Amino acid sequence: MSVRYQNPDALGYYGKFGGAFIPEMLYPNVHELQQQYLQIIQSEKFKNEFNLLLKDYVGRPTPLYYAQRLSNEFNTNIFLKREDLCHTGAHKINNTIGQILLAIALGKKKIIAETGAGQHGVATATVCALNGLDCIVFMGEKDMERQAPNVARMKMLGATVLPAKSGSKTLKDATNEAIRYWINHPDDTHYIIGSVVGPHPYPDMVARFQSVISEEIRWQLKEKTGKENPSHVIACVGGGSNAAGAFYHFLEESGVELIAVEAAGQGVESGFSAATTALGTTGILHGSKSLLMQTPDGQVTEPHSISAGLDYPGIGPMHAHLFESGRARFLSATDDEALKAAFQLAQLEGIIPALESAHALYVLNNLKFKKDDSIVICLSGRGDKDLSAYMQAMEK
Repeated sequence: MSVRYQNPDALGYYGKFGGAFIPEMLYPNVHELQQQYLQIIQSEKFKNEFNLLLKDYVGRPTPLYYAQRLSNEFNTNIFLKREDLCHTGAHKINNTIGQILLAIALGKKKIIAETGAGQHGVATATVCALNGLDCIVFMGEKDMERQAPNVARMKMLGATVLPAKSGSKTLKDATNEAIRYWINHPDDTHYIIGSVVGPHPYPDMVARFQSVISEEIRWQLKEKTGKENPSHVIACVGGGSNAAGAFYHFLEESGVELIAVEAAGQGVESGFSAATTALGTTGILHGSKSLLMQTPDGQVTEPHSISAGLDYPGIGPMHAHLFESGRARFLSATDDEALKAAFQLAQLEGIIPALESAHALYVLNNLKFKKDDSIVICLSGRGDKDLSAYMQAMEK
């Protein structure tokens, strides 16, 4: 299989995006990962441990659910990949299981992470508790308020949650704080990045751990329809880990249309948006070259989304390459549209999605499908964490 889309080159580039742009003090950590990650994660010992934990602890494979009433609504065949049924309530656990095993293999004793919606923070705190490692999670002060249940879960699991009080007090700022901490504690600490962002090898590493999603979709869809390949795969994109996982095994299948959905916030041109591909330009953010929202003089623009997990001013380099090359189609949904889609799914299928996933669901309204198409939507997380936003919407 070609690696034109699926994996980066030796320097961590997908096309012109990627690389490792890091402070000198982080070079030993990142270089160690670059030198060892493939050897470790491709070993039989690692694969056996990883797959056993995915099965017995995470609860994989997650169902590929045929959404009958939603399909009837759009006169096609819609399947939901139920990552919301993973332990901890989202796809994030796939990556944290992989990275904690990698950290242990490297002899690291402490774990740090950043989180926006809190799902990656919870997943990191979970695997640290499972393995008896110290855990610090950095989270924007604004996100701590709007995702309070996840903050409580992290603390109950034994993690220390530190607020990021700079900038917009959201995911970007939490990532900045995590990187600062790592610079000051390079020897004994592993940074579990939660998305396909950051310096090489993180985008590739996270995509590989999340690729279990599309690996399962292929055989599950064949069981249900007789065909491995869907006509469309749709997933929301902030940094883009669930989309990377859902797209991974279809990247070289030109007959599969890949659709990534960003957060338009209050409107792409409103000044309150996180639609990076519509608004972004090439630059360096959090250690890699990608597309990001920035001013003409290179200052990062504050993003906005009702969804804490999509409230990020950039996308991962894999997605930047998919966008620029035209391999994936990038659309967006506003806050109000995501809310509408969330209530539609709840009332048609009895499933309350995360606000992130609701963005992906909404674009069903913007696309034309054939009756015999097979559309797979990655339902990246459950909506428990977003009930306060849903309650506010019901009060309007």
